[in-house]
This record gives sequence, structure tokens and C-alpha cells, in this order.
Amino acid sequence: MKLGVIGFGQRLSHMVNLCMREIEPDLSVVAAIDPDEEKVRSLLPEKERGTVSFVSSVAELVAAGVDAIAVGTRCNLHAGYAMQVAETGLPLFLEKPIATTMEDALALEKAFKHTKTQTVVSFPLRVTPLCERVKQLLDSGMIGTPRHVTAMNYVPYGDVYFNSWYRDYSVTGGLFLQKATHDFDYLAYCVGHPIVRVVAMKSCGKVFRDKSFSSGEENADCGFYENIGTPETGMNEDSSTALLEFANGTQGVYTQVFYSKQGAATRGATFSGYQGTLEFDWCKDRAKLVHHFKPFEDEYKVAGNLHHHGGDGQLAKNFLEVVRGERESISTIWDGLRSVYACLAAKESSETGQFCNVRQLSERASTASD
Repeated sequence: MKLGVIGFGQRLSHMVNLCMREIEPDLSVVAAIDPDEEKVRSLLPEKERGTVSFVSSVAELVAAGVDAIAVGTRCNLHAGYAMQVAETGLPLFLEKPIATTMEDALALEKAFKHTKTQTVVSFPLRVTPLCERVKQLLDSGMIGTPRHVTAMNYVPYGDVYFNSWYRDYSVTGGLFLQKATHDFDYLAYCVGHPIVRVVAMKSCGKVFRDKSFSSGEENADCGFYENIGTPETGMNEDSSTALLEFANGTQGVYTQVFYSKQGAATRGATFSGYQGTLEFDWCKDRAKLVHHFKPFEDEYKVAGNLHHHGGDGQLAKNFLEVVRGERESISTIWDGLRSVYACLAAKESSETGQFCNVRQLSERASTASD
């Protein structure tokens, strides 16, 4: 299997070298678009370092005879390259967020309406064993219809969004798009209905601040980083929260905090129905089902140390199956767009203070490549 890569950094090299090659040992990276040739070669197995071709266009990747293409560039470049791959019809592995602006998202929606390209979007959380178990329990009716969900993401490595290239707001578009895109996706997947309306708020520059800010007593323990912007010019948020309305009327609350540390780390959700309450946490790799009308509580524990809690392996397996024509994508371009549209609505709401409707995909679009 011959793979072409666009942007072969830490994330994509992890997916290719650790996850895809484990399943498909004969996979080889034969061509790449990346400005840092030396780094790319260093990330490849020794036998491929001298054979990989560096090219400057998707057309040249195709000419190299690739069977599929994987995109792992900086976030603001994902949409542009994805649209070019859509013209080829080749299978695509696409990093999230698949777009960072409404303009790019609308262009993606149009580009993928009439393409043969099957896309696997990098949403590992939805396909983790823990999330799949939660989805099974919800679909079984164990708690009744989930009418309310509270989701939390207390990130213990939040500094990375301020002390690395992620601090560039023009690249990330903010942390709803960069981070919550995962969470909005798995929440809609578990509820079984898309997010249709959002109201949100954010806090910027209260914890992670540029050195040009004054540091009074209240900010004595804050993190200071260069070139992260300001609340006025645009910067990633210290924390942000959104109220979500799903298409079936289910209500949701989602909050993300980027200055949590150590044991404060939490990522998961609590689903509430009339018959019971179901909660889970990836940081603890466990779920608990409380029966409202029975004297029982059921607990579920995930065994083993898995990449991205097991989701990366499932994505890699699915992508290789798509390339071989054995299976459809389990994390489609339309899933990626639904998440982006919800994130863009949350971003807009956090800036305007208004409720924002989430753009919905037409039935034709959402089934074109599913």
C-alpha cells in the first residue's frame, strides 16, 4: 500500500508509523508535501528515508502512484488540501478540525457532494472502546431517552496551546475549533442527533497572558507566553463553555478548561434520562450506570494502555479498510463538517453573546459519501 502524506508532523507520523503500520506492515510512504524534508525523513523508517519523493502539489502525489493520501498540516490548511484530494477520488485521512472558517467549511461541503473520495476524519474519541460501550448502553434504552448531557474537558496539558505553534490564533481559530471539535462530535454521535443551536462564552487573557500585560497580585501565578495575541486581536481561550441544543430537544452543557493539572484532568460526560444516569471519563477509563428504579449501579472499566484510549487504532484500521475497498468510513467528512459548524456557532456566540443556529447539512450532502 503506497501512501502520500501532506504535513508529516508529530500527529500524522504517530498515526502512520505506530497505528497504520501495525495493521499493514507493507505500507510505505512514497511521496510527501512538507517544507521540512529533513524532519520528515527522520520520522520515516530507515528504508524509506532515501526513497520518499518530495513534491509540491497533490497532482504530483497522484503521479507518484499513491493509493491514498493523508493530511496532517497546520489546521488552517486542512480544508484546502482536502478539496484538492476530493478531485482525485483517492481515499483520504484528514486531521481535525477539517476547516477553521465558515468560508472553508462551505467550500468543503460543496466539494464533497460529488466526489468518490472516501474520507476518514481524525475523530478517535467516537471510536474508543469506552465511547462505543457508552453508545451501546444509550441505544439500549438503559437510561431511557437521554434528555440532558453535561460534558467536561479539563485539559492537563493546556500550556501547549500557548507555548507552541498552537498559540497562533490565525491557525487554530480558537479552542472550540481546535479542541471542542472532538467533543461536539462524540456528543452528537452518542445522543444520535446533531447540535442545532448554541450559546457560548469564553475567557481569554486571564491565565495565559502575553508579557506585555501587567501582572498584579491576582495574576501572580499566571503563565506568560510570547506572541499569543490579546483578547482584542484574537487569542486562544483559558476556558470556554457552551450550552447545546440537539435536534431532538436534548439539552447539553460543555465546558473546557486549559489550566488544569495532574489529577484534575477530566474528559467525559454524564447522560441523564428518566430511567437512569450514565457517566464516563476517559482519564479514568471507566463508566458508571446508575439505575434510578433499581438498587443497582453497574461499572465498566477499560483494560490496557491504548493509543488515544483505543481510538487511533480503530481509525487506522478503518482507513486501511477504506483504502482496500472493504468498508465505508466510520468518521466521515460529514461528521467533520457537523462538528465544524457547531464549533463555528460556539465561536460566534462567544464573541457576540447571542444564541447561534448551527448550519445543518442537507440530506443529499450528508448521505453523498456516508
